[in-house]
Amino acid sequence: MLILGIDPGIAATGYGIIEVTSGNKLSMVDYGCIKTSKNEIFPQRLLIIYHELEEIIKKYHPDKIAIENIYFAKNVKTAMKVSEARGVVTLVAAKSKAQIFEFTPLQVKQTLTGYGQAAKSQIQQMVKLSLKLNDIPRPVDAADALAIAITCAQTKSFLS
Repeated sequence: MLILGIDPGIAATGYGIIEVTSGNKLSMVDYGCIKTSKNEIFPQRLLIIYHELEEIIKKYHPDKIAIENIYFAKNVKTAMKVSEARGVVTLVAAKSKAQIFEFTPLQVKQTLTGYGQAAKSQIQQMVKLSLKLNDIPRPVDAADALAIAITCAQTKSFLS
């Protein structure tokens, strides 16, 4: 089973694909970021996210897609733009016919570390250990996306 984790963002949308094999063994398949330039007009940035994510889904045909729920409100303007990017991500995921799951940052932290207030560095270290990688995946958006995919894989109600 392939799981695509997505960390929505406007400047960088992280993605991470993991494979779950018998015995719930996890392995990393691919990861990276869809980057957009602040020099592009906003609708064009959304279109870039749409097309690049569509290509990733066509390439890997994931069985499940796990998307991080947005949970912040310090800057309303930024939250709105990220929410629009998340809407594009959700649209592409829905078109794929894969099962879609959503997880909050708290759920990701609790699943990977057992502690809802875990630091980003702890999450990154757990991604490295869970996937038996030599290094922590970079950039951070890609590591977050892998963490979201791992959360989906390790959440019992989502394993079927």
